[in-house]
Amino acid sequence: MTIAVTAASGQLGAAIARALVEMGGSEPIIGLARTPENARDLGVEVRPGDYDAPDQLRASLAGVDTVLLVSGMAAPEDRIGQHRNVIEAARAAGVKKIVYTSVQGADEGTAFSPIIQSNRQTEADVRASGLDWVIGRNGIYIEPDVEYIESYKAAGEIANSAGEGRCGYTTRPELAYAYARMLTGAEHDGQTYLLHGEALTQTQLAAYLNRAFGTELTYRPMSHEAYMADRIAELGEFIGTVIAGIYQSIHDGALDAPSDFEKAAGRPHQRWDAYFAAVG
Repeated sequence: MTIAVTAASGQLGAAIARALVEMGGSEPIIGLARTPENARDLGVEVRPGDYDAPDQLRASLAGVDTVLLVSGMAAPEDRIGQHRNVIEAARAAGVKKIVYTSVQGADEGTAFSPIIQSNRQTEADVRASGLDWVIGRNGIYIEPDVEYIESYKAAGEIANSAGEGRCGYTTRPELAYAYARMLTGAEHDGQTYLLHGEALTQTQLAAYLNRAFGTELTYRPMSHEAYMADRIAELGEFIGTVIAGIYQSIHDGALDAPSDFEKAAGRPHQRWDAYFAAVG
């Protein structure tokens, strides 16, 4: 069984390709990347894989049995068509199974909802493809909070609009482990999994960061409007609006749900005390 991983030059795609290699199975692994030279260090065959190039995708998926479709980063109105290009190319190339990396969040009512809606449409397209399928709905990456530690230190606080909402966080390595098993195990076919670890409030997140980095961060809640303005000022209109929408989703409880991680991965999600003990 030959497995292809799209967006293999990106952080999640690369992590999943490496997890498949580390499993040590006999399945050939192929990475697809819009710019193949950016994925050469994966130690697998790399083929071109531009979501906007249907003919290229069909050629690159030749001989592939299972494909991982990593959700694209384009605007919501564009990514539906891009994902359909991958799905149609997979069908035309004789692929038998598709696994899609979707995301958790509120379908309506936040600035993040248009992205959720586009992902839900791709989920529907995957289910209607006629192929075997598995869908993972990823929790929110915790790595950006760790990477932002110097900014948190400078401010002396974490400030956002999540309030007391709990967020089902995860990490790319944990997701990669789960997706490697979803790609190779037929028992996952036809399943939609929520993939995250223990849900945390922002106050709990601050406490973990304090233990890891010796800081004394506190959490300060902000209004949705003030936080959106803050994020747009730092990150620009598109990304700032998306980030603000994620924290509104946390506030509203859309990212606090039972996790299916253990069912998907065959083991529990890494505990946060263990994760933060390793990053400090």
